[in-house]
Amino acid sequence: PKKPAKSKPADAPTPEASAEATPKQKQKADEVGRVGQGDPVISARRISLWYGDVIGINNISLDICSGVIGLLGPNGAGKSTLFKCLSGQLQPQTGAVTIQKMAVWNNAPVFSRIGLVPEQDAFYEDMSGLGFVAYLTRLQGYGADDAEALAREAIASVSMTERQDDKIRTYSKGMRQRVKIAQALAHRPDVYFMDEPLTGTDPLGRRQIIELIQQLGDAGKTVLVSSHVLHEVEQMTSEIVMINRGRIVANGDVYQIREMIDEHPHTLIIGCDKPRALASLLAPFEDIVRMELFEQELRVATRDPDACYTRIPALMLEHDITLHRLNSPDNNLMAVFRYLVG
Repeated sequence: PKKPAKSKPADAPTPEASAEATPKQKQKADEVGRVGQGDPVISARRISLWYGDVIGINNISLDICSGVIGLLGPNGAGKSTLFKCLSGQLQPQTGAVTIQKMAVWNNAPVFSRIGLVPEQDAFYEDMSGLGFVAYLTRLQGYGADDAEALAREAIASVSMTERQDDKIRTYSKGMRQRVKIAQALAHRPDVYFMDEPLTGTDPLGRRQIIELIQQLGDAGKTVLVSSHVLHEVEQMTSEIVMINRGRIVANGDVYQIREMIDEHPHTLIIGCDKPRALASLLAPFEDIVRMELFEQELRVATRDPDACYTRIPALMLEHDITLHRLNSPDNNLMAVFRYLVG
């Protein structure tokens, strides 16, 4: 891809500014985020990239280990720029990226270890799905027979065997998406970059692809999944990287991140037969910051959800209150996303 012009934005950090940074600022800039399990597989160190006066990503340092990792961010946050820098499609203007300790930019040997599912389609429309996957597998250095065998295996893994000999131009959007995934799988890489892999797929296809991605993570592969659909990522993994305005705002296990957001009360929705009585029992506790009464429901905002989850059933048993349901809209990616980038 064409590299962006290397004009530096007005607010980009300069060597002079870095030299004048306070110790606290320098410590924060040098921090390295970490997500996944085991040793680092993908490592970025202080990478920045800008498009004219617009900053794409700004001074990001991150270690991505094994497992399925969700890369999340609103439109314009820098998610696509970070994704392309990590996968070797763009070269950052500062810093460097390595995969398995090898520089990723302009390094052909490292690409054989990567399976890439791009967001945009780029097919030879008159080729069959099998022929397309086999052709790309041959480009990885396999002979014709081995490439076809690997292609058939990959096509089967995405449930496209029945249509593998049809021309790609006859495929639906969901089928084309499956073929993109198959070509990323065929040469059996260790690292996968999947940009919006569920786009255009039907509910059955989404479930199958999510299960496939989970299987790759369970097998010790590193799978970075870029998406803007939070509930889909939540089905794949709880390990996330959130980016906003070119910087990482959170990384790690989504539930641990949620627990660290102490300034935002945690909402519980309690369905019961005596919501007013339960409200009076909960009111004296200091961690309760807000309550809303409905006919058969009580909504509670607490600064100590763990204690509240334990307390509520005990109080209901003691005072003969029947519980219909107990859940929370804050135990999910949407809540974390809203709090961190809203």
